[in-house]
Amino acid sequence: MRWIAAFCADLSLVDWWPVRALLLAAAVLAAVVLVWRFRDRALRLVLIPLVVVLLTVNALVGVNAYFGYYLTISQALGMDGEDRGSLAMLNARTTRPASGVVVDVEIPGRTSGFQARPADVYLPPAWFAHPRPRLPVIVLLHGTPGSPADWLDGGQAQQTADQWAAEHGGVAPIVVMPDVNGDTFGDTECVDSARGNAETYLTADVPQFVRARFLTRGAGQDWAVAGLSEGGSCAIMLALRHPDVFGTFADFGGLLGPRDGDSNDATGTATALFGGSQQNFDAHEPAWLLTHGKFRDLHGFFAVGDDDPEPRAAVQQLAGLSRRAGIDTDVVVVPGGGHTFDVWRAAFASSLPWIARWIGPGSG
Repeated sequence: MRWIAAFCADLSLVDWWPVRALLLAAAVLAAVVLVWRFRDRALRLVLIPLVVVLLTVNALVGVNAYFGYYLTISQALGMDGEDRGSLAMLNARTTRPASGVVVDVEIPGRTSGFQARPADVYLPPAWFAHPRPRLPVIVLLHGTPGSPADWLDGGQAQQTADQWAAEHGGVAPIVVMPDVNGDTFGDTECVDSARGNAETYLTADVPQFVRARFLTRGAGQDWAVAGLSEGGSCAIMLALRHPDVFGTFADFGGLLGPRDGDSNDATGTATALFGGSQQNFDAHEPAWLLTHGKFRDLHGFFAVGDDDPEPRAAVQQLAGLSRRAGIDTDVVVVPGGGHTFDVWRAAFASSLPWIARWIGPGSG
């Protein structure tokens, strides 16, 4: 029976067969029985809710398949493997693992006061060596709605980092996936505002904690920040405002900058996020920063689907401005790609060699 459970847990949630097909078949069968035995009141009380539930679940699985969030049933059920644990697990481990390990950590907002959810941190096999190497860091930011685990589920960041480590003797950057919003539907845009001091959290609290706890290289040229959607806008903004913390950024499907909405239109953003201050808005607007400064020590990577109009328009503008501001810039446009995890998952995989080129792979 155990192998049956394991098989079911690994069934795909993004392909039509078998999960969605079986759900639809079960709904049709229940509907046929309902019509056939409609006069049976007890049966109606059971079958009508069952048909509704089956159709609803099928629709949700279809939405999930479009965005490519959960790839398998095991991901959706949170059935973590042996490579997922806590800081206590790290302290108990005495041998170098064959693949990387993800740990859940509470990163307190000591400076910012930001109330963050637990972060996920990927540690490559080399981190467990003795003596422990000083490794570079990639900070991966999620979007809204979302959570740090998005990069492990739909983003498949652990698999991507493990593949890189396997090709480099177990050496890879440490990947930190912090909370940027405080809750699933929060939308801080990674700035300090009434919604929370997310910018201070990400540029002060997170680096201080990660350096102290995981003995990484110092922030700056050995640190990169990347993100999807809202996290992509955050990545370029944070790197431009804090080049002493992040020497490299990667923007996957982000907008022109912090926005109180889902388009590049900035109407209402200054009021919602910056207390009505146009000066503060400008100071967080990547286009304004790029046209008013030079960033010759920064490196920037952009990835976007060609069927994702608002982020693509943002990339067309920001990539050109980045080059003119002295930033070493690379751009990848994914044919047929939308605003989905299919694009963001591929974007991280394609950007990792480029990012590692600038922050260094570390030494085992």
